[in-house]
Amino acid sequence: MVVGYALVNYWEKVLAMSINVVLPPWLVLDPLLQSWLLEDMGRGDRTTQSLYIGEVPIGRAEWQLKESGAIAGLPIASRVFHLLNSKVKFTATVAEGEWCNPGQVIARIEGPIDALLMGERVALNLVMRLSGIATLTRIYIEKISDLPAQLVDTRKTTPGLRLLEKYATRVGGAKNHRLGLDDAVMIKDNHIAAAGSIGNAIARIRAQIPFPLTIEVETETLAQVEEAIAHKADIIMLDNMPLELMRQAVTLIRASDQNIKIEASGNITLETIRAVAQTGVDYISTSAPITRSTWLDLSMKITNS
Repeated sequence: MVVGYALVNYWEKVLAMSINVVLPPWLVLDPLLQSWLLEDMGRGDRTTQSLYIGEVPIGRAEWQLKESGAIAGLPIASRVFHLLNSKVKFTATVAEGEWCNPGQVIARIEGPIDALLMGERVALNLVMRLSGIATLTRIYIEKISDLPAQLVDTRKTTPGLRLLEKYATRVGGAKNHRLGLDDAVMIKDNHIAAAGSIGNAIARIRAQIPFPLTIEVETETLAQVEEAIAHKADIIMLDNMPLELMRQAVTLIRASDQNIKIEASGNITLETIRAVAQTGVDYISTSAPITRSTWLDLSMKITNS
């Protein structure tokens, strides 16, 4: 189903008011949303469809927050209801990424009440999950907000939810690492073991990949860092390095080639992230905002039927 111009224009304005984050096109997202609606509805909503036989009245509802956090996923929730019935009007009262408090109404919905009831669970689940990710991402970001290092996510995502979970980290203020194996080359420890050395891996891969792709190499020692520099890696990851070793690696890379980007990774926590950022790395990658976040509690209440 093609979304109407008014709905697209509305969410473009909402996103522009908050944070510069681009959703994947509905052409990509709709099959996911439809499959989740079908998973929940099965052969039909026995309760709702039994309540309303014939003409369906217009209903109104509010979404109310039960705890503090950053909101993410409202345009996706709007699309869920739109797929059920294009007459549903979903109006956000807050912007994507906005920090909200318990009791705050974050959205109002009006339309055929059967669509509101059938879409409630899927829409709420998505926004609760994505808002939890955006909230924890924001907390991580605040730890290093005065430093140049940037927080990035990883491929440790829930199967089927990667696009949306990575969207949520962006709403929370982080940057996306590669979305999939085809985005960039990352030579990890097992690739190095399979190839025999970092040099062999880089040479063989560079001969095969399209020229715009970057090559990142995971390193654990200064010797590996030196080898990655010698073979002109675009990005060098310092994986699970102690802070002092990380500082030495950053100094070595900066002295060798100012164009090489440096990423730190491995067991990044709220307690350690600032010290890691202070070593001078460009990026800090962690799965924590996705894998360690909890859902932000949210409920929908019908205000009249």
